[in-house]
Amino acid sequence: MNAKRPLIAVLTGAGISTDSGIPDYRGPQGLWQKDPSAQKLVTIGPYLADPQVRERAWLLRRDAGALAAEPNAGHRALVDLERSGLPVRVLTQNVDGLHQRAGLPARKVLELHGTAREVQCVSCRVIGSMEEALARVEAGEPDPACRECGGILKPRTVMFGENLDPVVLQQADAIAKACDIFVAVGTSLQVYPVAALPQIAVEGGARLIVMNGEPTPFDEAAAEVIREPISQALPELVRRLVTERA
Repeated sequence: MNAKRPLIAVLTGAGISTDSGIPDYRGPQGLWQKDPSAQKLVTIGPYLADPQVRERAWLLRRDAGALAAEPNAGHRALVDLERSGLPVRVLTQNVDGLHQRAGLPARKVLELHGTAREVQCVSCRVIGSMEEALARVEAGEPDPACRECGGILKPRTVMFGENLDPVVLQQADAIAKACDIFVAVGTSLQVYPVAALPQIAVEGGARLIVMNGEPTPFDEAAAEVIREPISQALPELVRRLVTERA
């Protein structure tokens, strides 16, 4: 009889996407280190209250090129892990959609902070395309409003100051409790409630692996801490996990 295949949960943060040209927030080269005022652009209070903040935010989205970003070796390694036949669930703090673009089935990706590939009106809640909204910015609308009701448009992301979707968080908690291996990749593990997921996994008996360029609060609880660049280290870790469980 074959041994039970372990459930592998992978929590990914901004660090996995930096090699795709998407800057992180908190790292040494992060957006907030270079421009601390940029935090307002992703904080719901200032965003709703100040048209100038929204205008800056739209320009940042336009110039960041996130929609054109391509998956890198780290994203592709997780596709390889899923295709190996091992049960995998990816919990991502990222809003770039690169896990799905790399080839992971959408049903195996839980977007904890939403998606930046769509926009939503804060008034009537209608959903639209980020690509279309950015085309309006490019055409000269500094703060494109909802076409349905004239309300404020925001990305379909969880901004700072907003609560995570409780249903999504409940799903993440259940995965953390059920997993046998929990891998935290490119995340500072400082923002709660998501930062509680590694602890939930460890308390459930999971083996914790932390892969991050900087120290995290969970390094001491980890069975393994990996500091090498993610695009190199994650493919190697995936090969090891597949070999261990083959």
